[in-house]
Amino acid sequence: MLSAKSLFQEIIDDDESFRLFCSIAASGESQGGWENARIAALVPESQRALAPRITRHGADEDKHGRIFNALMRKRGLEPVEVPPDTDYTMLLERRGIGLAHEKLKADQALTVRDIIVYLSHSRVTEQRASEQMVLLRKHFADHPEIGKAVRMISDDEDNHLAYTHEELLRFAAAGHGRLIQRTLRECALAEIAVYRDVSLAVMAHMGRVLGWPKAKSAVLAAGIHAVYAYERVLGWRRMVTLQMPARRDALGGPATAAPEFA
Repeated sequence: MLSAKSLFQEIIDDDESFRLFCSIAASGESQGGWENARIAALVPESQRALAPRITRHGADEDKHGRIFNALMRKRGLEPVEVPPDTDYTMLLERRGIGLAHEKLKADQALTVRDIIVYLSHSRVTEQRASEQMVLLRKHFADHPEIGKAVRMISDDEDNHLAYTHEELLRFAAAGHGRLIQRTLRECALAEIAVYRDVSLAVMAHMGRVLGWPKAKSAVLAAGIHAVYAYERVLGWRRMVTLQMPARRDALGGPATAAPEFA
């Protein structure tokens, strides 16, 4: 019987599929680290108090990239080139979601609107990341090889999500509510489409690595399309609501170290 647990267990049990999974994850996390570092450097003067939190966010993402690379090294594996159709971050950028890399590579200060766009984009993508890590934590928190990494990354993603809620509510109270809601909706609708496309691509690559029969691949693809259909009609709304989190000032301190993975 196909389940999220059995599917991921199959992926981590095979060196080649595990290497592909970790390479895709490490690349995305490292890209997020670079983006947050650049945003922190370009924060407008009126929002400089945000810079340490954005820096912490980026440091966490860099740490996650190192963790995935360390998991590969423990098996004697080297990263593989990430297939373009699995590059979640770049596919979102191509849809105009978040801040363009050209803007981040420049040395011009960002605007308050840019920061709101960044936080809205993060609120949506961190929702996805937090949910994925909750699923992995449910099934693999005690796994001898990946359990510690899963628990650490899951805690970080929950902090990131809490941070975006709190900061967006602060901007909403300052009069930016309409911009926030419009941007969140735009990001959410684009993200669910990109997530569908990336999920289909990842499953196709995994299927080739693991030699899945066509029937199994077809069932998985149908499940991905079903999730998208639900999210397109109703599920996207969970990504655009805002509420004050239980974890206040979740990124208020330095990034937690992960020396056992570095």
